[in-house]
Amino acid sequence: MRSYLQLCRFPAVFTALGDILLGYLLVQSTLTPIVSVAALLVATGGLYLSGMAWNDIFDREEDARERPGRPIPSGRIPLRSATVFSAGLMGLGLAASAVAGVPSLFVALILSGCILLYDAWLKRTPIGPVAMGTCRFLNVLLGASGGAATFADVWRMPQIWVAAAMGIYIAGVTWFARKDSGESPRGSLIASGFVVNLGFLGLAAWVSGAALRWGFGDPVLDPPGEWNLVLALVVIAITVNRRIVLAVGDPSPRVVQLAVKTMLLTLLVLDALLIYYYRGDPGMPYSLVCLAMLIPALFLGRWLTIT
Repeated sequence: MRSYLQLCRFPAVFTALGDILLGYLLVQSTLTPIVSVAALLVATGGLYLSGMAWNDIFDREEDARERPGRPIPSGRIPLRSATVFSAGLMGLGLAASAVAGVPSLFVALILSGCILLYDAWLKRTPIGPVAMGTCRFLNVLLGASGGAATFADVWRMPQIWVAAAMGIYIAGVTWFARKDSGESPRGSLIASGFVVNLGFLGLAAWVSGAALRWGFGDPVLDPPGEWNLVLALVVIAITVNRRIVLAVGDPSPRVVQLAVKTMLLTLLVLDALLIYYYRGDPGMPYSLVCLAMLIPALFLGRWLTIT
């Protein structure tokens, strides 16, 4: 079991679950009907974990050289078993999305295609980080699709703005982590850190109400802006940038991987903050649920690698 959990980097799946709660609450004021929410959580879990497993399947030759302890090159999981496992998880994700509704199924199909394209080909190209950012963008929209009446309703404000900012953030994180098995180039770490901060700026523009003033929102439904939450976002950004600076100073695998882990788990904090901004005090319980996911993610992260 530990080998299969390592294969799919299980602790990171909680960040995908948080995105679903965020996306759903950008469209609906409560997590009801519970069947749709549960189906979407299962869907994102299946798709995210399958993507991590497909990643190792397509990277098995590189891992044999650079990470021989991974489950496939070490022989703990045969290639055929890993393939069946990955396909089964993706099938589970798609089936669960269909339970949530037709719009969710369409988004899940697009997301599945992006996952496979990234793992099989795009990861090795210059647009690899953009592809991974697109996957995160679609994951937030997968959550929003649960409350959408039609497929067109998924592609509306504010979920498009928020999903795009989260996608930019993850594109930067992916770029930052590209060489984390060896010494990372400092120039790449600095450039990718800049992209990470672009994602923060996109979120700050929404939380401050600037995006609404620029015409990207609904004056009736969207909050006018909360500067105290902008300050909280700044504190989160400082925490992440501290890890980035440390990695630039010491671009060894251990320091870079710790920075990547911090950036990934920060997604749950961002999800919680954004939910509270959009839903106010009634949304506080949902924000706390997102924050609570940090506990199993951190606990399991001590036992299983997240990067």
